[in-house]
Amino acid sequence: MFDIIRYTPDKADIWNRFVAEAKNGTFLFDRNYMDYHSDRFNDHSLMFYEKNRLLAVLPGHISGDGYFTHKGLTYGGLLMSLQLSVVQTIELFKQLNDYLRSIGIKRVYYKCIPWIYHRFPAEEDLYALYHVCKARMVARDYSTNIFLRAGLRWERVRRRGVVRAQKAGLTVRRSDHYADFWKVLSDNLGNKYGIKPVHSLQEIELLRSRFPENIILYEAVKDGQVIAGVVLYLSSQVVHAQYSSATPEGKSLGAIDLIYEQIMLHDYVNYPYFDFGRSTENPDGSGLNESLAFQKEGFGGRGLCYDIYEYDL
Repeated sequence: MFDIIRYTPDKADIWNRFVAEAKNGTFLFDRNYMDYHSDRFNDHSLMFYEKNRLLAVLPGHISGDGYFTHKGLTYGGLLMSLQLSVVQTIELFKQLNDYLRSIGIKRVYYKCIPWIYHRFPAEEDLYALYHVCKARMVARDYSTNIFLRAGLRWERVRRRGVVRAQKAGLTVRRSDHYADFWKVLSDNLGNKYGIKPVHSLQEIELLRSRFPENIILYEAVKDGQVIAGVVLYLSSQVVHAQYSSATPEGKSLGAIDLIYEQIMLHDYVNYPYFDFGRSTENPDGSGLNESLAFQKEGFGGRGLCYDIYEYDL
């Protein structure tokens, strides 16, 4: 039997220590990251104890009569101790569902953690979702990834981009100053899609100050001007491109290609995976942006799905 405890801010240190050691945890689940937008969500995260041992935590929030894991994060779901067995996970979901029914929840929306982010295999939750919860997939997003240790297989068009950028005198640097790149990013997203970055400049600067080893900005510069950039999120297994954008001049000169050449061939060659992120335009993963997917495949990337499940209580 599990003791299910609702997370409260006084438990932040316990929560964060568990996330750091969980077999499928990343810094996105640290409360110093999660809580930057706590005003937007009715947090109802849970902690699962057995005989006073914390074996799992579940980042989540409530909206109406639904429980979500978690709309404010790229991926979500149950974070598990290495000691949590599949039998225990099955029992955990049974008790979780009883608990959620008792507080008036009618349905659960479960966002999975993609396997490349696991330090150890961690899909016991998927087994329980199917066999205990009778969950159905309601969204499948498409991401492009590279297994870096297998070596890079760049298409000719990407290699030509690097040469073009080098001939134009572009340089790549790491930077702690986000304002110039955020203007490039905001202008590009606004002009092309009519949207804004998920994070405001103030939010990304706040998060970077809290996680300086995990959030890294690379810029491509020409004549002292930032014409492209990539913001990386680093976890133990994955180098993830959270943001990537260039000015029209940067695009024509291959600036993004030059940045990725620095990242993949020099600075992060010892990481297992590089995740370019989603290439879709709708919340359910439909509307594949074919040109964006093609660009990422040109670096040698291939497909990985981010899945969301739903089930009724």
